[in-house]
Amino acid sequence: MLLASMKQVAFGYTDVPCLEDVNVDIFSGEFVAVTGPNGASKTTLLKLALGLLEPWSGEIFLSPKGEEGRKLVVGYVPQQIASFNSGFPSKIEEFVRSGRYTRGSWLRKLRPEDYALTEQALRQVGMWDLRDRKIGELSGGQKQRVCIARALAQEPDILVLDEPTTGMDQESRFGFYELMRHQVKDHGRTVVMVTHGLSEVSDYLDRIIELERKENGGWKCCTTTSCSGHFMPVGSLQ
Repeated sequence: MLLASMKQVAFGYTDVPCLEDVNVDIFSGEFVAVTGPNGASKTTLLKLALGLLEPWSGEIFLSPKGEEGRKLVVGYVPQQIASFNSGFPSKIEEFVRSGRYTRGSWLRKLRPEDYALTEQALRQVGMWDLRDRKIGELSGGQKQRVCIARALAQEPDILVLDEPTTGMDQESRFGFYELMRHQVKDHGRTVVMVTHGLSEVSDYLDRIIELERKENGGWKCCTTTSCSGHFMPVGSLQ
């Protein structure tokens, strides 16, 4: 099932485009990596696909429903997780549990299932023992894990992760890749992940969207299946 697509998309932050002629299809039940050097607009690509940015031209599609016919649930973990400051009041377990409201009204009473899925998500990322700590007290890598746990607790149809292994050691990174493959193969979810560690994660992937420098100084988008486009350097913007 097609969950998201970009057709002939162009976008830029100034009057110079950083993305042109982009064509990308994301299907249900696949683990996809988006990779490329700094400045290759990887984060911008994600934000456009999720509708967080408006393209200059072209078509963006995000399916309103998942494979089971229910409203599509997207779990998005952005790159700047360290923005939680020391004064952020929420405890870890409370924050992760709040992700369960994506499955219903904010006014509904939480069910035993919600508490169980919160615990499961925190255990999966190794943060259950710290559940009573405040998020603002955590390291950058720990904050990253907590935000991943919140996304998992949502039972998303699609997980969109921007460099999720930042701050993790090698053992934790490989454990995370195993967890994502489990989400795809056993739960039928789609995972789209920006990463610089392609050599580590390639064995776990179904597809790679790779942004490579062109001979004329721009960028090209290469993949094993249906993706094409040209990516122009944008300095520190991503």
